[in-house]
Amino acid sequence: MSMLPQTPFLRLALSADAAASGLMGLAFAAAPAAIGALTALPPGLLRAAGLFLLAYAAVIAWLAMRSAVPRAMLWLLVVGNLVWAVECAALPLLGFVAPNGWGIALLAVQAVAVAVFAELYVIALRRVARAA
Repeated sequence: MSMLPQTPFLRLALSADAAASGLMGLAFAAAPAAIGALTALPPGLLRAAGLFLLAYAAVIAWLAMRSAVPRAMLWLLVVGNLVWAVECAALPLLGFVAPNGWGIALLAVQAVAVAVFAELYVIALRRVARAA
């Protein structure tokens, strides 16, 4: 398995992703009814997303502490974050949820944030490729 050496940039990107995902996961898992009332998003969806994000944050934090990261894992993070961004946009557009303005804002922030993390991982991959 091809491994990428941990760099300060990659460690920062992983740590920021873990922190953001952990905070959102904690909020969604701990207060889905309150967030659902504010955003008109289904509490069950918020709770499920929160539990997923907590597990995801734990894995990302673990990766941030390693001396090397599997290249395939980093590509999986890129794809996964892009899928999450598309899903955030697709949920209301396809009529799966009917959020109010706050809900749309929350989904938009989520979509932009995970797309940024995907781009940070691509930048890290490119930097390692250039250094090799």
